[in-house]
Amino acid sequence: MEAGFLPRDRFQTLLDALRQSGYRCIGPQARAGAIVYDTLTRAEDFPRGMRDRQSPGVYRLEHTDSPRFFSWANGPQALKPFVFAPREPLWRSERAADAAIRFSEINPAPEPLAVIGVRACDLAALRLQDRHFLEGPFADPGYAARRKNLFLVVVHCTHPADTCFCASTGDGPRATQGFDLALHESDEGYLVQAGSDKGRALAAQWALVPAIAAQQQEADREVEDAARRQIRRLPSRNLRDDLFANLAHPRWEEVAERCLACGNCTAVCPTCFCHSEADEAALDGRHSLHLRQWDSCFTQGHSYIHGITIRADTRTRYRQWLTHKLGGWHDQYGRSGCVGCGRCIAWCPVGIDITEEAAAVCGGGAHG
Repeated sequence: MEAGFLPRDRFQTLLDALRQSGYRCIGPQARAGAIVYDTLTRAEDFPRGMRDRQSPGVYRLEHTDSPRFFSWANGPQALKPFVFAPREPLWRSERAADAAIRFSEINPAPEPLAVIGVRACDLAALRLQDRHFLEGPFADPGYAARRKNLFLVVVHCTHPADTCFCASTGDGPRATQGFDLALHESDEGYLVQAGSDKGRALAAQWALVPAIAAQQQEADREVEDAARRQIRRLPSRNLRDDLFANLAHPRWEEVAERCLACGNCTAVCPTCFCHSEADEAALDGRHSLHLRQWDSCFTQGHSYIHGITIRADTRTRYRQWLTHKLGGWHDQYGRSGCVGCGRCIAWCPVGIDITEEAAAVCGGGAHG
């Protein structure tokens, strides 16, 4: 489908069409000093004129006079919470009258969600989550149900933060696949392009005016400029051999002296999938729920086995995270687990920069 043009004053029609198709609309909103995703029904709910300023350990929002809704890079969330639930019951065990224990699987019935404002880096992260939860020998039913019900409206990124480096990982700032609708925002409105049959059916309702060449050229220029403005990069897209050859590098000890092992980086990372499981018993002792919830490789319990913690200090935990993310994922999924969103840099309380640490261990510049 060639791009059509949706004037800014008709943006509400996008929300209305999605809601009429049965979706709950999720979009970015400015709350508590950050861009967060939540339910919205009106175009006025979007963060008009909002910009983010990000640097190591710093995230700030500021107002501008821009009419744009999407002139920011990202917030602490990505698509992960909508498919890999932060906390969910997997099964229920119940004691019957004859004292037998019976187990019943809990199958979620998620409502259809339309997420508006998705970035290219987060689509790449979703693809990695799909590889893990759907394409192995044991597909995850909860993830599959939520994934099936997603309608994704991507917005090509034109305002990268100083922490972004998606151009170096090959995951942005332009989205090329995996979306239902793609938008490029200008001051006057939106270039709209469909990427799926669902997207084409929705866009067909608006009788969009075909985009003119000047609009497409300006859109291309803004995205190309966003890539050029990124100042960070990883030394290479495949650091597997360099990382595993430097497991005794002194840099691991140096970063451990700064790292709080708080797990913020894994919480905001759009590809991390570590989790723990626990049983939650009812007070009357008649039934219990078996729960899965997000965890982090920075916690003590993550590497605990009977009688021993495999990674007992921050040095080995940070090394595990970085070598798995940038190294071991190549063996598992054929690519790095980093999509260059930069969230782990901005939301680290002490400002540890993954590009700087990778360059220190492997060699190569972290800044362009």
